[in-house]
Amino acid sequence: MNTLTLAIQSTNHSFPFTVNQRLSFSGIVGVFGHSGSGKTTLLRSIAGLNEKISGSIVFNDKTLFDSHSKLNMSAETRNISIVFQEPRLFPHLTVEQNLDFAVKRCTNSQLNKKDIIELTGISSLLQKNIHKLSGGEQQKVALARAVLSEPSLLLLDEPLSALDRKSKKELINLLKVVHKKLKLPMIYVSHSSEELQQLAEQLIVLEQGEVRNIGNIHQIIHQLNDTQLINQQTSLTVTVEEINHQHGLVQLRFENQKIYMSLEQLAVRHKKEHTQHKLRCYIFASDISIATKEPTSSSIVNQLKATIADIKLDHSQVLVSLKCQEQEFFASISTYSLDKLSLSIDQDVYIQFKASAVRTLTF
Repeated sequence: MNTLTLAIQSTNHSFPFTVNQRLSFSGIVGVFGHSGSGKTTLLRSIAGLNEKISGSIVFNDKTLFDSHSKLNMSAETRNISIVFQEPRLFPHLTVEQNLDFAVKRCTNSQLNKKDIIELTGISSLLQKNIHKLSGGEQQKVALARAVLSEPSLLLLDEPLSALDRKSKKELINLLKVVHKKLKLPMIYVSHSSEELQQLAEQLIVLEQGEVRNIGNIHQIIHQLNDTQLINQQTSLTVTVEEINHQHGLVQLRFENQKIYMSLEQLAVRHKKEHTQHKLRCYIFASDISIATKEPTSSSIVNQLKATIADIKLDHSQVLVSLKCQEQEFFASISTYSLDKLSLSIDQDVYIQFKASAVRTLTF
């Protein structure tokens, strides 16, 4: 398993920047934080683009930087590629010429250019000039170029922030395919928890230049519910079990439970296309309601029995943590509802949410 050991400090920041962490790449590593939290400083330091740092950076058994021994491998020799928010393609070259530039710089090429073109779905763009491409197309080309340089580590610095929702979906699915096919270690930086929980297996939260949280993506998202960094939500991985085109619903399964999502969230035409496919979903806490008795006549399709695990008050609002088997759900209700229902910890209740409340960015 690939590992990255960071023990760095930066003086080129408005506040102290210190990261001491060992990362294992069992999946894509996500880095989350608001603007100015130190996300880009972290990536630039790993890539060798930040000169004002001290400490050490070791990827696998290779030391990339060690200020004590005055070792600092140049960005060109670290074999690390980075994709930025803006594609940074050569505007005077065609798409294929941009790709050829990366191929020529790779001294021991193992990948086939044709395979990467097919993998990233850009074969129809090869002879086009860069300025004639859409934002999503440019990012596909930027990703293909980065992959063709055959890096040992790929860094992605908010590559989807300027794209529309449809392009984001396409690029997220493309990144997942590239990661799976090539087994390429990736660090994905974003201020969007929505994007990160579609891609990352583990999540690092940066705040004021320090690592505040690190761990499994779902666990960290749930921990962030106690902060102002995200919209309070339930984060979960489900399995697509059945697609009901007649009623416009997708039946999802987690453990022994079934829930339904609106078919509009997916882009599928045939029932068998995505059955047994793993899907990352989220449900805003404000979209989940609580009932003390089992609802018997309701238009709300998702109704699950759960047990209240925690109740947290914040002025007139309440965040209720609930356990449904091993899955944790979060509901945001008013203090009025809390008092009216006489809710308490360890109480058995029912949670309800519409199919349209189950959201995803993947197909």
